[in-house]
Amino acid sequence: MHRLRAWARRGVALVGLIGIATPALAGDYQGSPVVDEFIGELVRDQGFAAPQLQALFAQVERKQPILDAIARPAERVKPWKEYRPIFLTDARISRGVEFWNQHAEALARAEREYGVPAQVIVAIIGVETFFGRNTGNWRVIDALATLGFDYPPRADFFRKELREFLLLSREQQVDPLSVTGSYAGAMGLPQFMPSSFRAYAVDFDHDGRIDIWKNPVDAIGSVASYFQRHGWVAGDPVVTRARIAGTRFADGLTQGLEPVKSVGDLRQLGWTPLDAVDDNYAVTAFRLEGAQGDEFWMGLPNFYVITRYNRSVMYSLAVHQLSTALLAQRQEP
Repeated sequence: MHRLRAWARRGVALVGLIGIATPALAGDYQGSPVVDEFIGELVRDQGFAAPQLQALFAQVERKQPILDAIARPAERVKPWKEYRPIFLTDARISRGVEFWNQHAEALARAEREYGVPAQVIVAIIGVETFFGRNTGNWRVIDALATLGFDYPPRADFFRKELREFLLLSREQQVDPLSVTGSYAGAMGLPQFMPSSFRAYAVDFDHDGRIDIWKNPVDAIGSVASYFQRHGWVAGDPVVTRARIAGTRFADGLTQGLEPVKSVGDLRQLGWTPLDAVDDNYAVTAFRLEGAQGDEFWMGLPNFYVITRYNRSVMYSLAVHQLSTALLAQRQEP
């Protein structure tokens, strides 16, 4: 990221925010009433300077491909039998072991300090960006503005993230026009949204700044911080496959992600976990279309923590299975 010394401290006018001395080209959001209202809120509530924000939004662009992409995420259009092979590949596992070996000290320290296994941290970074290979080339401000102002189904969420991004840029003293990420505005090796960055990212190498874009050590610590803060329990299992029987098993399937039944409740409905797990565990129970037919799974509390990172059971199961494969590969003689 490009540092921008002109960013001021919180609550101070942002003189020279984006080089206003240079005439700005008219952007897609210049003069938009809804954007002007958004700017007014930032000025009133966060102490930004209106002229600088107006100059900034004069350079922000609406991106139709982003609107097209968000309408068809892979989790919605691919069954598990097609989704899993995207992430459980020899190349990703091999690169993951290399990443683990390269950053073994930081990963071991993260596991000690946060209680999150190294293989889970590596798997998150592997699924999100292939260990930094694919961090996204969209300007984050374009992505968040496009979705915040032109995608009504989730406009409130993305406007909140846009607000968080501008606060992040001010706090970290970076040029908001220089930061790139995914089409949804996720950033860096772990693909943190701006609100997650501000809440959970850490300066894990203690160099005085948080960099999840170019610094794997900060990315590792930030993922571990996120998981700990969302309730990861060191040493607890994550998920178990289940057999089903009888006529009531469908009553055990979880609607959404929030666990509402226990392992014991599911047993009474015809579910039998294939691993030994405590009957008191809260469960996210789900069925997936696997390569050999339907698969039934019980996601335990640590599985639910993974879904807090990305609200998809397929994503979370892919992370878990990749983490297991990474550990097995690294332990091979």
